[in-house]
Amino acid sequence: MIDMKVKGNSPKIVLRLAIASVFTALVCIATLVFTVGVPATSGYFNIGETIIYVAALLFGPYVGAFAGGLGAAIADMLVAPVFFPGTLAIKSCEGAIVGFLNKKMFTQTSRSNWRIYTALLGVVVGVLLAVTGSVYYRNVDIYLGIPAPPTPTFTVFIPAEVWYFLGGILAFLITLTGFKLEPESGRAILSIIIGGLVMITGYFLYEQLVLNKAAVVEIPVNIGQMLVGLIVAIPVVRIVLRSLPQLKS
Repeated sequence: MIDMKVKGNSPKIVLRLAIASVFTALVCIATLVFTVGVPATSGYFNIGETIIYVAALLFGPYVGAFAGGLGAAIADMLVAPVFFPGTLAIKSCEGAIVGFLNKKMFTQTSRSNWRIYTALLGVVVGVLLAVTGSVYYRNVDIYLGIPAPPTPTFTVFIPAEVWYFLGGILAFLITLTGFKLEPESGRAILSIIIGGLVMITGYFLYEQLVLNKAAVVEIPVNIGQMLVGLIVAIPVVRIVLRSLPQLKS
């Protein structure tokens, strides 16, 4: 009986591994194709979250975890090796959480409940951006040139009020999006925000406890990665599901 089950499921397993391998390569490429360094932590902003979220939302937690963890870790081996072990664990957890919540948990959640959850998480993300930005990003050093010069080309002063405004706008937009979109997109947004917050927390702890870096300065960077990933992944997933509705099952 066990052998028959394995044989019956083997085509699905092979297909899932193939999909996971493709998305692993895509995550690695997306992580490397556009980066902005963060000198205080030796980390960098990238757009790899976009592919992780697409993989997790379309194909579930296993593909999301495999592609997210391995793809991003391979990129770190090339760009920032010190982050490799942390990225492998953190991005795997992120992909698994997004895929699991979207495919398993929030399908049982009522429309009113996921709207409330989205609003609460929108406030959390907005406050994080406002506080970290106003405290740590009042003066932003801009480096222009290849390679980057040893001293800033110019410095931009950003008043605390601007960060408060941006945090408020972000919280409002996340809440509004959760209320306006259909349940499927609302669940996807909520899953991404929770997975993104796990990623943000994971890197904060890794940088603070393992690397002994100024981890808090990278919180706005990681929030930005999560938001870029959310903004791009949601419409991509909606287009794919409309074209291939069988993926919903």
